[in-house]
Amino acid sequence: MSTIADRRLEEKDRRRSAILDAAEAEAARTGVDGLAMERVARRARISRALLYVYFRDRTDLQFGLCERGLGVLATRFEEAVARHQDGLERIIAIGRAYLAFSQEFPVYFDALARFQAQDSAPGAAGSCASACLAAGARVHAILFAAIEAGQQDGSIEARVGTPVAIAMTLWGFMHGIILLTATKGAVLAEHGLTARALGEQALRLAARGLAPPAADDRRE
Repeated sequence: MSTIADRRLEEKDRRRSAILDAAEAEAARTGVDGLAMERVARRARISRALLYVYFRDRTDLQFGLCERGLGVLATRFEEAVARHQDGLERIIAIGRAYLAFSQEFPVYFDALARFQAQDSAPGAAGSCASACLAAGARVHAILFAAIEAGQQDGSIEARVGTPVAIAMTLWGFMHGIILLTATKGAVLAEHGLTARALGEQALRLAARGLAPPAADDRRE
C-alpha cells in the first residue's frame, strides 16, 4: 500500500474514532436513545453530510458504540482470565469484570443492552452491525474457553451443561442482575442491599451451581 493510501486510511480511522468519541459524550448526556446525528456532527466538528459517510444512520452509530464497548469488554475479560488458574476462578473473575464494566462504561453497556434486545443484527453489508457481531463473538469465545478449561480441570461440573449453554445462561443471569441494580436501586435499598452486594451474591450462587459436588455427595 502506498504512503498516501496509508495516510488516508489513518485519517479515516482517526475521524471515525473522533465521531465515536463525540457520540459517546452525547450519549452520556442524553442517553443512547437520545443520540441525534446533528449534535454528534457538531461535537465532532464535522459536517452532517460527512458523518453519514461513516455512519449511515443513528442505528449504525449505536452499533459503532457497541463494537467499541465489546472491544473494551473483551480486553477486561482477557485480563481477568490471565490472573487465575482454574476455570471456575476465571468465570467468577469474568463476572466481576462484567459488573465493573457496566459501572465504568454505562454508555457502552446501555448500547449493548439495546443491541442484545434485537432478534438479530439488522445490518446490511458494510454496516457496523456485522462488526458488532464479530466483536461479540470474541467476547463469547473467552467465556466458552474459560468454562471448557474448568470442565477439564475439574473445577466446573461437566454434567452441568455444554460450555455454550452454560455461558449463555450465565450471560443472561448477570445481565439481568446488572439491569436490576440499575433500575431497582431504591427497592434493593429498602431491603438493605447494594448493587455490589447483589452482584457478589449472584456470583456466589453461580459458583455454587457450577462447582462439582463433594465426592461423598456424588450420585451416578
